[in-house]
Amino acid sequence: MSTVFFYLPFVLVFALAGVYAERKVAGFMQDRLGPMEVGKYGILQTLADILKLIQKEDIIASNNDRWLFKLAPLLVFTAIISGFAVLPLTSSWAGSAAETGAFYLLAIISLDIIAILMAGWGSNSKFSLLGAMRSVSQMISYEVPLTLSLLAAAAVAQSLDLQEISYQQGAFWNRFSEAEVHNYLLGIKAWGIDTTEVGGFLTWNVFRSPVLLVAFVIFFIASLAESNRTPFDLPESESELIGGYNTEYSGIRFAFLMLSEYCMMLLVSILAAVLFLGSWNSPLPNIGEARLFDWTTGEPGTVAGGLLSAFWLLSKAFALVFVQMWLRWTLPRLRVDQLMTLGWKYLTPLSLLVLMLSSVWRLLMVIS
Repeated sequence: MSTVFFYLPFVLVFALAGVYAERKVAGFMQDRLGPMEVGKYGILQTLADILKLIQKEDIIASNNDRWLFKLAPLLVFTAIISGFAVLPLTSSWAGSAAETGAFYLLAIISLDIIAILMAGWGSNSKFSLLGAMRSVSQMISYEVPLTLSLLAAAAVAQSLDLQEISYQQGAFWNRFSEAEVHNYLLGIKAWGIDTTEVGGFLTWNVFRSPVLLVAFVIFFIASLAESNRTPFDLPESESELIGGYNTEYSGIRFAFLMLSEYCMMLLVSILAAVLFLGSWNSPLPNIGEARLFDWTTGEPGTVAGGLLSAFWLLSKAFALVFVQMWLRWTLPRLRVDQLMTLGWKYLTPLSLLVLMLSSVWRLLMVIS
């Protein structure tokens, strides 16, 4: 629970900064300035918008299903923020450290599908209901390849514990048991180099097992659909559905829905970094020291170790969030049929193939 209590205020600050960053990225990509009036370079614009939003009247139409309408935004936010409980943050801060942490995360964030359907149905609006139905079909479809790509990483790591997967992606440190060291060495033997001394990005999953590079691409595409981000933002397509499932919301409830979207962006980005991009491990190699933590990562249990490992993890996550923002102003929105075709006819079969190849890769490493 301590991890959730860290991430809860953190995602609030992240949402404020993320909205501002997205507006600035959009402005620069479209050759304009973005927010400039409130604060220096418009840095306080998002804060002003939030203060205005939470002071607006909470309007509930007379023909709404009041309980579903009021409960849905809270359930969406609660489901997503609960997923942060199992995410490692540093080399010594592992969250709940559940052995099935990855499955818990996928299961708990799946509840937001129910909440979004509640929002659309409870609004008693055709635009909201159509947006909710699109979102449900989209998220269910893309959770299949997302889960399969996660399983591919778990097959190579032989674990669903996200902190253990993190440790396997760094040069190994001498305080671990012989069995743990042996299992780790199985994962890097195929490269023919002693990464226990080199470390760095060579021990990340996307480099340890080439098939996981494809799994990472599938995971990232599916995470865009899970977050309702372009080119998969059909549930909120303004040109067709006004605002999708959140059309009828105002005030603080609309703020919860917007906050949930940015929470999901951060959640899937951190998860992608943990599974494929070395988690909190430094991309810089250890030079001449056969241990996991050199000066670029720090020793676990120390202040330097905590700050450095958190820096590397969040830096990778923020880079992925930036790519999500970048794609919004680069790619056109897909049609509904194109979205479903991509998910079921291409990504799902490809992710099944990747899972099979990852299992074979692991088996060959054990045999060799």
